[in-house]
Amino acid sequence: MGSRRAFVVRAMPPIEGRGPVTMTGRPYRGRKNVTLMSLLLLVLAMALGPTPSSAADADWWVPTARPAPDSQINVTGEPFTGTNAQGEVRGFVDAHDHLFANEGFGGRLICGKTFSEAGVADALKDCPEHYPDGSLAIFDYITNGGDGKHDPAGWPTFKDWPAYDSLTHQQNYYAWVERAWRGGQRVLVNDLVTNGVICSIYPFKDRSCDEMTSIRLQAKLTYDLQAYVDTMYGGPGKGWFRIVTDSAQARQVVEQGKLAVVLGVETSEPFGCKQVLDIAQCSKADIDKGLDELYALGVRSMFLCHKFDNALCGVRFDEGGLGTAINVGQFLSTGTFWKTEKCAGPQHDNPIGTAASTAEADLPSGVDVPSYDEDAQCNARGLTDLGEYAARGMMKRKMMLEIDHMSVKATGRVLDIFESASYPGVLSSHSWMDVDWTERVYGLGGFVAQYMHGSEEFSTEAKRTDALRDKYDVGYGFGTDMNGVGGWPAPRGADAADKVTYPFKSVDGGSVIDKQTTGRRTWDLNTDGAAHYGLVPDWIEDIRRVGGQDVVDDLFRGAESYLGTWGGTERHQAGVNLAKGTSATASSSESNPFTSYAPDRAVDGDTGTRWASDWSDDQSLRIDLGSTHLVGRVTLDWERAYGTSYRVELSTDGASWQTAWSTTSGDGGLDTARFTGTPARYVRVLGLKRGTDWGYSLREVGVHSG
Repeated sequence: MGSRRAFVVRAMPPIEGRGPVTMTGRPYRGRKNVTLMSLLLLVLAMALGPTPSSAADADWWVPTARPAPDSQINVTGEPFTGTNAQGEVRGFVDAHDHLFANEGFGGRLICGKTFSEAGVADALKDCPEHYPDGSLAIFDYITNGGDGKHDPAGWPTFKDWPAYDSLTHQQNYYAWVERAWRGGQRVLVNDLVTNGVICSIYPFKDRSCDEMTSIRLQAKLTYDLQAYVDTMYGGPGKGWFRIVTDSAQARQVVEQGKLAVVLGVETSEPFGCKQVLDIAQCSKADIDKGLDELYALGVRSMFLCHKFDNALCGVRFDEGGLGTAINVGQFLSTGTFWKTEKCAGPQHDNPIGTAASTAEADLPSGVDVPSYDEDAQCNARGLTDLGEYAARGMMKRKMMLEIDHMSVKATGRVLDIFESASYPGVLSSHSWMDVDWTERVYGLGGFVAQYMHGSEEFSTEAKRTDALRDKYDVGYGFGTDMNGVGGWPAPRGADAADKVTYPFKSVDGGSVIDKQTTGRRTWDLNTDGAAHYGLVPDWIEDIRRVGGQDVVDDLFRGAESYLGTWGGTERHQAGVNLAKGTSATASSSESNPFTSYAPDRAVDGDTGTRWASDWSDDQSLRIDLGSTHLVGRVTLDWERAYGTSYRVELSTDGASWQTAWSTTSGDGGLDTARFTGTPARYVRVLGLKRGTDWGYSLREVGVHSG
């Protein structure tokens, strides 16, 4: 090696959108203080140490071993890392996605895979029965109308799928998710999903309909996908797809500029908690066993009911032909149709779908879908005793509970329970919650995301709750529900006002995003709509153009707010009930020869017992805490005999009383009275007006410091 010869540093790996970069050094010019040894050391250092072409400074976000052929990403630029000036993480959160829904519902409802070791051609192919022309795409025409016919060819032509209005084809191919990450997404909740009822009815399947078997498989495949991506980047822990099991780990991943993936569960019969003719098919032991298993799998959020009423809770109905089909499915599985009642408050469930559906042909002769009164829009089924046990079990395990899909009756009870314990772990991930619950969710410290509607509808809906986000200083999320049989934003048209112009910059300004190409197909949001997950960045750009930067700014704070809810859930400590096991007296107690309704039954820690007064107004229950404590919160779990007007009073001596809290609009259930912490030894509940012809009856009264 001569000292006067030029040397060439090896070519850098190609950067997406550019050719290989070659660096050429200037010829070495000898100096009298530079020896041959120093030159050799210099060359050796360049060969072994960190140089512009070494792994330490390489484009870490570009895989070194991507399979070929494969989908393009069509994003250039380094993903943002770190935090903002306030120490907050940045980025979008998809609070509701189904990466592996193709493995649920019997394995043949969603066609195509999220990834395949055999490559993209194996992953992105249609279900066997869809060939040659889609005539047997039964679920497509049940849910979407038409005859279901389509070109089944996926890779490399993609003539008819994926598409914004195709409900049965894979939309979550891993490279499309990668594009969303490169476009600024930093949190993805992968809801492991299936539905035993739909599986049992759907004629095409290649596996059993057992829900937990499917959930276990989907969890395994999520970890397999993580390993698959890691392999492209040089080994375990090096890829962008990172499964996280606590909020601190998630923050670290986001600060590294990678995608934090959280596991959730959305099934119709969790823990086997089906109901048949309103009889539960599970036990408390089943619930505990199921929660423990899910937690061990890494699951940190879940739904207790989905689409069909089960032994835990009633659902918020589906509309249209899909609602009719689901109502039929519920009858075939459980022997019961949905039942409605007049709503008790401003919140209401979705109108029940009554449009005709081909599913009605499966009903037994003489059985028809019921008709429903227009003024009775609420599901009569709320949160059952087993459902309450499950909700409290999730609280013990510091898990977050999804209230979307719950009937308003069930949701109200869940919020009552969480408010009584100041538990923040409540999520609404894709617009299935009545919007009137929003402030209660934010007040608890929960998180809200909106379904992936078109940019105009999404922006309008976001602005409806903008003042609440300002009040509680929180960000916003979206729930794509990809692979979730919901339908996605349609194209606005090539001539639409404020259409997306390609290429465009990412929200942080550090990346450039062009039209997405997979195989021989290139997608344009303006003309194709949100056909697959890779178009999430395009959709966000459409929101910016239609709804304004403020909506996108709230979305960009989504990751921080979601992790804030999760972290608050993990840090929650069950408060000490100062009233449990103390003594209590009352103005009266109902007499019964078979059981006791004595005052101390309201402070025995057992919700199966209760205090009940005589059947008249102006009744009271007095609790002696034994010594003076700072009291700031009182919870009242009413039996059916409740008070519409009552006061919570405090005293240090049992003689002089002050009103700490009062209401004239009590509606029963579980009430939480919050007030400024006040020293008190005695707590009195003074009933002024009854809500029924009975007296006042309390299962349990809790007294807390704050």
